[in-house]
Amino acid sequence: MKFKNVLLSILCIFVFALTACSSNTNGKEEGNGKLKIVTTYSIIYDMVKQIGGDKVEIHSLVPIGANPHEYDPLPKDVMKMTDADMVFYNGLNLEEGGAWFKKLLKTANKSEKDAPVYKVSEGVEAIYLETKGLEKEPDPHAWMNIKNGILYAENVKKALIKEDPKNKEFYTENADKYITELQKLHDETVNRIHQLPEEKRFLISSEGAFKYFGKAYGIKTGYIWEINSENQGTPDQIRDVVSLIQTNKVPALFVETSVDRRSMETVSKETNVPIAGTIFTDSLGKTGEDGDTYLKMMKWNIDTIINGLQK
Repeated sequence: MKFKNVLLSILCIFVFALTACSSNTNGKEEGNGKLKIVTTYSIIYDMVKQIGGDKVEIHSLVPIGANPHEYDPLPKDVMKMTDADMVFYNGLNLEEGGAWFKKLLKTANKSEKDAPVYKVSEGVEAIYLETKGLEKEPDPHAWMNIKNGILYAENVKKALIKEDPKNKEFYTENADKYITELQKLHDETVNRIHQLPEEKRFLISSEGAFKYFGKAYGIKTGYIWEINSENQGTPDQIRDVVSLIQTNKVPALFVETSVDRRSMETVSKETNVPIAGTIFTDSLGKTGEDGDTYLKMMKWNIDTIINGLQK
């Protein structure tokens, strides 16, 4: 940890030196007319892309498939952050839990007080963690409720208009189209899940990332561990979820793309309940593959969950 702090300090000096030698310009002033934007992870990246279109250039810090709870920024991330016109992050303790995001903001001389740093989850009604000792910490996975995804999109639109008012009509039109698609998917999901027999509405995942999803769509949720920043797949966790599955006669299990599937495979063997599919939580799919946008990711999850539970 000390080494990481020293490295960030060295990078900070290097970045400031480069900045001092350059003409203090941003993306809009360099002639391409585009806002330079940094997002913390792929889901926010996609939302900004959908609304910002060709008016923005976006760099996502956490790579696709990686864990946004804990991330070690690279030198290029410091440079991108320093040069950014805007920064978007999730909040709700997603990036702040490991403190990496706050350190990066400080290194890049960015802060919410004096720079355009925007929390896309602003206005979300938080659900809190259940693990003993973590009860005061919000669950960060608000985007798993599509209505919250719509709120994220609204916040992105407002921020883009604030920083680039001349393109207000462009951002508004894109956001309206995008939100219409999200609202349609939300409504379809409510109807489809309510058609499932109530006793089958029980979603078990590795990480407890589906509380917002469960509350929004009337489905119970369980997990092996609650959040990726804690220990994963301990004997006690395995024992507890096995008991939960057997007591509730859960028909299927699901494993996320961004976690090690071995813990869920152990649970499947001990309960004789099949893993019905792979689902997305903290990351989109790779470009050109399943789930490579927020809308496609949620469609994939919904189809996979419903198909798995109704068997």
